Parts: sequence; C-alpha cells; structure tokens
Amino acid sequence: MTNKEKGTEKESALHVMGGVTSSHDGTKRTARRKFVKKEQPTNIHHLVEKIISGSRLELAQGITLIESVRKQDQSYAQELLQKALPHTGASVRIGISGVPGAGKSTFIETFGLMLCELGYKVAVLAIDPSSTVTGGSILGDKTRMQNLTNHPNAFIRPSPTSGTLGGVHRKTRETMLLCEAAGYDVILIETVGVGQSETAVRNMVDFFALLALTGAGDDLQGMKKGIMEITDLIIVHKADGENRRLAKRTVREYKQILHYLQPATPGWQSTALPVSSLQKTGHKEVWELIQAFKEKMLESNFWKTRRQEQTKSWFHDMIHDRLIESFFNEEGKKRVVSELEKSILNSDVTVTAAVEQLFAKKV
Repeated sequence: MTNKEKGTEKESALHVMGGVTSSHDGTKRTARRKFVKKEQPTNIHHLVEKIISGSRLELAQGITLIESVRKQDQSYAQELLQKALPHTGASVRIGISGVPGAGKSTFIETFGLMLCELGYKVAVLAIDPSSTVTGGSILGDKTRMQNLTNHPNAFIRPSPTSGTLGGVHRKTRETMLLCEAAGYDVILIETVGVGQSETAVRNMVDFFALLALTGAGDDLQGMKKGIMEITDLIIVHKADGENRRLAKRTVREYKQILHYLQPATPGWQSTALPVSSLQKTGHKEVWELIQAFKEKMLESNFWKTRRQEQTKSWFHDMIHDRLIESFFNEEGKKRVVSELEKSILNSDVTVTAAVEQLFAKKV
C-alpha cells in the first residue's frame, strides 16, 4: 500500500458520511398540517327510527341536537321533531316542584322506580339551575338518582336552565316530545323550586304536584297562594319516624286550605297526601290519584283541551322570544340602547321615556 493510499484511508476513517435528507430526521422543518375534524352529516331518518324503537343512546343524541345553539343543529332538531311528532302525546306529563330540602330528587327516584317495576317507562327531565355568574350548572341529578338511572325502563336527562324562566321553556317542551316518541309512558319534570316561574311548568304538564315538609304552621306562612292555586296535589314528604304524626296533621291543614281555593283543574278537587320515600309509603296512593285524575279529565274532554291550550301558549311564547331576538338583531338597535342606558344612569331621562324613544326612533 502506498503512502498516498494510506493517507486516503486515514482521511476516510475520520470522514462522516452524509445521510439521506429526510423531513423526519430533524434536519428540515416542514409546515405542520392543521387537523380539521370532518363533521359527519346527521342522518335524521336513521336517528328518528332509533328513537322510536326505544334507543336511549339515540334519544340522548336527539336531545343534544335540541339543546344546541348552532344554527345547523337547530335545523336538524326541527326536522327530527317534525318526523317524531306523529308518535307523541301518549304519555302522562307530571310536573314536580317544592321548596329546597323537600326531597324532590329522592321522591322522584322512589316514585320512578315503583313505576318502572310496574312495567312503565319513565323519563325524568331534571332542571338544574344555571349560575348567573358563570352560566354553568352542576347537573347532579344522575348522581342523586343512581338506582333509577341504572334501571332499563328509565331515562334521566339533567338540563341546565340557561337563565330561562322557571328552568323550563322551549327546550324542555321539545325534549318532552322526543321522550314521548321514544315510548316513555310517564314524564316527570322536576323544576328548580317554588316561585312564580313554576307557572311555566303548569303550562306544559297534565298534573302538577307540590312537595311540602311537615310542620304546616311555618310552611303555610312561606307558601305562596299562587303556587297552591296551580297545584293538583300537595305531597307532604318525609312523613316517617317522629314526623309521621305531624305529617298527618299537616295533610289535614293543607286539605282545609285547598278546599277554599279555586281548583287548579276544573272538575278536580286538589288534595294532600303523606309520603315517605325512606319507608317507601304513599307512592302507590299518589299514582292511583294521578290515574283517577286522568280518567276524570278524559271523560270531561279537559285532558285534550288543556294540551291544546298549552300548545297555543307555547306558540305565543315562541313569538315573544323571536320578537325580542329580532329587535336586538336589528341594525343600530344595540347602539341606541347603549346610548339610552347612559342617559338613564345620568338621570337625563326616565326609564319609561327612554323606552318610548327607543321604539319611536328610526334606526
């Protein structure tokens, strides 16, 4: 081997061979492709067929469409409801309200389980109050009703109020119709609590029950007359143990008061019953009373009349909502409102005069 060859060999031993350039070896930066999720088109025909067949999964998907604020989803939701409408109307719609701590969720779970064991399909629409600060909701009713949640004949859907009066409005009505299309015999609507807003519930259910606690003396002081006048049944809850005797007295006192009030439903005398969810007593009597109520209302044709009036009320509520929406969406309205707000706060104009200017002003 020559000296030249030796030198070449020595040089090649120290030489680093160049590799194949690749976009994945770290030597070259490539532009990252943005991942865009492709939305699958919603098959409404398939969805409604699954809902009618009783699928809880598809029912939940349908309700999600109803609750969505996206324009496309709202369009799908209305198409879904239109196809489901012929399958609605066969359920018993029951509204349940009561003061905080009355045990609404406990009563609903025990009552619902009893109905499920009797062979009925039960849907619970539990309205959860939304925070006025963050707009969020806890939606804890599935946690509080674990036994009912796991029953194959039950469906529980906690829904946020989203600031709607009484926690029930358009979305709750449409959700109720979808549950009826899915074959649920009994629909229980648990409301936020006791207040004037509970009239919204009365306007969408057949039967309205109010949960009260024992110790009528103080409870009657805090019970609004307006609430009692829309009530078909007062359930004196937690009527067990030492409260049992007191509960019976409370029932008598409520019956006396209801006797002098105008009935919530023409031809029906509202009454009161003691119930204990702890000992599972009184729930059978409540259901028998509701069945008697339905039978009597069907005979007088008021069952159909009430539902027709409720549909008209829903229609007018929707008109009211749409007018407000279109008013604020009108070009320049928000600016004028903002200017008038400043004038009101500076005491330059009264609220009534500002409203008159707002509607008289050409924007």
